[in-house]
Amino acid sequence: MCLAACGGTSADSQVEPGATGQETAETVNLGLFTTLPIYWGEGAEIGAMLSGASEPGWVRPVLEQRATLVPLDTLEAEALEGLGHVVLAQPRPLAPSENVAFDSWLREGGRALVFADPLLTQHSDYALGDPRRPHDMVVMSPLFARWGLELRFDDGQPAGERLVGFGDGEIPVDLAGAFALAGKDAQADCTLSDGGLVARCKRGTGQVTLVADAALVDDHFDSPQRREVLDALVGEVLSE
Repeated sequence: MCLAACGGTSADSQVEPGATGQETAETVNLGLFTTLPIYWGEGAEIGAMLSGASEPGWVRPVLEQRATLVPLDTLEAEALEGLGHVVLAQPRPLAPSENVAFDSWLREGGRALVFADPLLTQHSDYALGDPRRPHDMVVMSPLFARWGLELRFDDGQPAGERLVGFGDGEIPVDLAGAFALAGKDAQADCTLSDGGLVARCKRGTGQVTLVADAALVDDHFDSPQRREVLDALVGEVLSE
């Protein structure tokens, strides 16, 4: 699968699902920082979580094909120490110190995959205001601005999941955002896919791939196509 925006403004190389060089799930740790119920599953009892009796959705097993997941509660420097790869999926708002720590981690060689949805459509059984509910809007503007990006949202777009071109394949989106280049003093080198759904930014010796939607990692909807796209994106981040 060609994950680059073939013929678009991105100049990325092709990444084949399953290709991670010499790295394997036994040797690579992958940090996971998210408000989505990817690791434990929504509504699982504490006892079932600790015993391993609760069943995760399809997203976690796909991630674990590539690496050993390390759940993160914070992006402070101490939590990121020793990690070379991190997935952020609809993260909570970051503290200023976390913004600095994560950006520094990238500059020092970190590689990250970020799902940043401006209007999350994933269903949750938790009511609005419940701290266990996934965050409906991503708040990462300080980092986006530092990287020379702006996350935009067209509130006139039709609701409902649809497939959009993504390299030589397709990716499911639902009320997606779009990245645009912004800021004369941007300190990172970013390229965008057609339509701005995906941005890839170099930061020092590190790199971050951003997707302006989180419908792909909605555990309620499973398909071979979703698994293939997610696996390829993670493989891109894990490749050196």
